[in-house]
Amino acid sequence: MEIIPLKEGDFFVNKRKEFRLLEEGENSNDLRIAIQPFLIKVHNEYIMLDCGLGWLYDDKPVFLHLLKKLNIQSSEISKILISHLHKDHIGGLGIIQNNYFLLNFPQATIYVQQREFEYANSQKQSLSYDFKLIEALKNNSAVHWLNADSGYINDYIKYQVTGGHTPYHQAFWIKNSDTIAFYGADNLPTSAYLNYDIAYKSDFDGKKAKQQRINWKQEALLYNWKILFYHDLKTPVTNLTAQ
Repeated sequence: MEIIPLKEGDFFVNKRKEFRLLEEGENSNDLRIAIQPFLIKVHNEYIMLDCGLGWLYDDKPVFLHLLKKLNIQSSEISKILISHLHKDHIGGLGIIQNNYFLLNFPQATIYVQQREFEYANSQKQSLSYDFKLIEALKNNSAVHWLNADSGYINDYIKYQVTGGHTPYHQAFWIKNSDTIAFYGADNLPTSAYLNYDIAYKSDFDGKKAKQQRINWKQEALLYNWKILFYHDLKTPVTNLTAQ
């Protein structure tokens, strides 16, 4: 298994859920986060975990520049696993031109939790969503809708509806013979979340997310997971070690 962070950049995000690139040495009271989808090569296929803001550089999404440097075509990505539908996790799926949804990954199947979609559509006043993009997913043939609380996408990809950050937020486990990559998405967005048992008010159900982190930490130590952190400024991937 090969795990490749596709870091769009480090960002400030304000209370209106507006993102801007963090400039070196700049100070602000706004939240600082990285945005870094993950590309995983396993069993001769490329899988993406979430897909960023779709931040542009030279009129082209940053992650497409990153893929080019890796000599990987966007058409080689076969699956995109979506944890939840906040705009910083799905903005890179594509763009809408002349009422047509142009996908950045033309050969990929996009796995979305059906109930997360329905919840997002009920939150029209929320600034966390791009509703044009969400609507574009509705009848798109590339989308595979997940409906169960947990299950397997194939023999080596497991998903589970965790709730916590959003009501139907989901986590993913990807396995091969000797590695388990775990992606807790925004229930476990940075490595610092493992250091303190805190229920965050920014979550839909902070207490639930806190208990999951406690459980995941124990399992990660027991089974030697590689943990992926979507929003960590410095540590995209880690293995926990017993103290």
